[in-house]
Amino acid sequence: MKKILIAAALLVSITSFAQQKDSVPSTNGRPGLNLNNLGIRPPATAPKPYKEVITDKAVTKKGLFTVHKVEDKYYFEINDSLLGREVLAVTRFVKVPAGAGYGGEIANQQTLSFQKGIGNTIFLRVITLINTADSTTDIYKAVSNSNVNTIAQAFPIAAFSKDSTGTVIEVTDFFKGDNQPVSINANIKRRYSLTALAPDRSFIQKISTFPINTEIRTIKTFSSSSGMGMPVAPSPFPSASLPAANASGAVTIELNTSLLLLPKTPMAHRVADKRVGYFTDDFVKYSDDQQQVENKEFAVRWRLEPKDGEYDKWLKGEIVEPKKPIIYYIDPATPKQWRKYLIAGINDWQKAFEKAGFKNAIMGKEWPENDSTMSTEDARFSVVRYFASDIENAYGPNVHDPRSGEILESHIGWYHNVMKLVHDWYMIQTAAIDPRARSMKFSDELMGDLIRFVSSHEVGHTLGLRHNMGSSSKTPVEKLRDKAWVEANGHTASIMDYARFNYVAQPEDNISKAGLYPRIGDYDLWAIKWGYGFISGATDEDQKKVSSKMIIEAYKNNPRTWFGTYESGNPADPRAQSEDLSDNAVKASEYGIKNLQRILPKLPEYTFEEADLNENIAEIYTQLIGQFRRYMGHVTKNVGGIYETFKSSDEKGDVYEIVPKAYQKQAVAFLNKQLFETPKWLIAKDIWNKFNNPIALDPVASAQESTLSSLISTDRMNRMQICMERFGADKAYNAMELLNDVQNDLFSELSSNKPIDEYRRILQKSYTEKLCAIINPVGSTTITIQGMSFGVGVDLKRSDVPAIVRAQLVDLRSKINTAASTASDKMSKVHLLDLSQKIKNALDPKS
Repeated sequence: MKKILIAAALLVSITSFAQQKDSVPSTNGRPGLNLNNLGIRPPATAPKPYKEVITDKAVTKKGLFTVHKVEDKYYFEINDSLLGREVLAVTRFVKVPAGAGYGGEIANQQTLSFQKGIGNTIFLRVITLINTADSTTDIYKAVSNSNVNTIAQAFPIAAFSKDSTGTVIEVTDFFKGDNQPVSINANIKRRYSLTALAPDRSFIQKISTFPINTEIRTIKTFSSSSGMGMPVAPSPFPSASLPAANASGAVTIELNTSLLLLPKTPMAHRVADKRVGYFTDDFVKYSDDQQQVENKEFAVRWRLEPKDGEYDKWLKGEIVEPKKPIIYYIDPATPKQWRKYLIAGINDWQKAFEKAGFKNAIMGKEWPENDSTMSTEDARFSVVRYFASDIENAYGPNVHDPRSGEILESHIGWYHNVMKLVHDWYMIQTAAIDPRARSMKFSDELMGDLIRFVSSHEVGHTLGLRHNMGSSSKTPVEKLRDKAWVEANGHTASIMDYARFNYVAQPEDNISKAGLYPRIGDYDLWAIKWGYGFISGATDEDQKKVSSKMIIEAYKNNPRTWFGTYESGNPADPRAQSEDLSDNAVKASEYGIKNLQRILPKLPEYTFEEADLNENIAEIYTQLIGQFRRYMGHVTKNVGGIYETFKSSDEKGDVYEIVPKAYQKQAVAFLNKQLFETPKWLIAKDIWNKFNNPIALDPVASAQESTLSSLISTDRMNRMQICMERFGADKAYNAMELLNDVQNDLFSELSSNKPIDEYRRILQKSYTEKLCAIINPVGSTTITIQGMSFGVGVDLKRSDVPAIVRAQLVDLRSKINTAASTASDKMSKVHLLDLSQKIKNALDPKS
């Protein structure tokens, strides 16, 4: 995350006033700046009397900024008390052309602050919080010299307030123009090839103002080429040319910019700890007594405080009402039958907040459609925005104060087609157990239940919680089949995991929906208690120590409070995977495969709809084989796996451990049996003939090859060799053992003299080619950018892997030659001779 100077991150600041001085006074404790030295001069026009600017024709609205509309001009009257105050500017799309995202999504976010300019001007500054220091320290001067906030705009003062407590500036051209702090983010413009603003087709629609925010609604038209926009990071926005640009060379977009006043006193920090999964913000803090700089990292969360007079009760452990509850409104564009389920998913978090000492702390509500004072783009309100989209997704962002991590509002993005996603997941993972899942259209009750769990997950993100992909690993695999236990506790300890549904449960277990659905679990209750409950400590350092003891104690009492994720931790930890269940991937996957084997023959029945051109069965079979491939991936990750369990220095035990050798061998045996030995049950030719062209990619062969490629990758084998050196050959499963175990099974026909079927021939070729490529790599292991070299993957010149592979190929060729000489099946014989020649060429490329 980018950091920002002393007040805010990823935000823009505006500060202003008007006195005839040639220097800017200090703001936020930073020294002023002599702007004469920068060549900036006060405007030639002096302020006019108030009545000449704000005439009798003015339509006036009072709020954060008093807004005056005089004919076609808009003016802000800014009270002196707001000068230097930071204002969060959140620009959202209201309406967009087809193909350019969805109304309600964020187009830009900055922090603005008005301040006195020189002469008769008000400056708008963009504030970037990268580092900070107390103004009483000597090092403060050095910090200040390295942090000058950009002047984004200089507004001439049109008039002073009647009572001389404020300043009037005209903002018409600023807001209707293309000024980046209150317009579309530059990356989005590049994505859609938006160029020059068309002033004659851009205007302010309206400006509304409220006690802590001012809302500006604009229509803006940009020139746009019809070509593809420049690709950027993954986004819900499709990276495609816009139909409007193709038709007219321009696009029109409706925007809403919320100017939201940030708290005068930032919320107290909650010092972040990587053992509890919160989103964080940070900045660098300097002080005179340091011997190294301090990176101040803190959790992102709502400001939840006891009502006046109830603080002492809260400290004593009583459950109290908050001063301001967290409220999420449901977009009135949401189909009515789903609203109650979205609200239920929000309200499900209430039990977690009770653990933190608050009742009625969070609630979902219908949008008051007849209240003209409310807008879904208004930054004061958190809204579940419903998008008419074919994207199978939902997401839960938040807008927070970068100085403190205080969440100010959230607009959850809910795509209409997320229902297809949960339908397909539920059918494939539970149709063997739940008869309700055996159709292409679920009942409203079942679909509502699925919507409810997604709602809870996304709301969790907006409360500050990250994914806890490791949570499901804390459930013993056999407990997933224990009806009483799993219905009472859930199949994973966190709704923030990607655990989906209980695919381990078998039909004979008679487990109800309570044991199949995800729910808010032990980890979630603990994480909310940690983030929103009381943690003592007069200083951040004191709080950090108390917090650490709480975390250690919580895990000791209940291991289901563990947090693990590959998103920012160790990607080789097999406990932190998405879409997996239990503490044993091998057993869980075996149970999952049994259920897939039950479902596959029933697909024609489950997917039948009159007049369907076999699209249903094609889609669901694809989902089924995708689930099978996930099982293979879950098991594969244990081979060469490294556990990462964060601990403080006062805790016993190692942070890094390896997956036990015996379990790694068990994982390879599973892959040999379930995948590399041709899984004939998956080869459903009667189903394939309905949708899969014989010359198209074979789905089973594709699953085999992709898993094999992952299993014997140079990265994995190199990691295994490193672990052997650190942990010892008796504890670590090494690369030579891996290749022997794979090869002995994959080429079992060499000793049995059985015919080699097509799938095995493909796999044997793939295995051989991959090993040959390791000893004869194509291309460099480094790339050079602007004169700097960067490593790409494993540096094979420094690794033992090529030597191991070469020895393996020599041995394999010898066995192949022996088997080929006695092979009775003609296709098997020519196949083996071909492999022998390929290995010979790889071992001696010059021959």
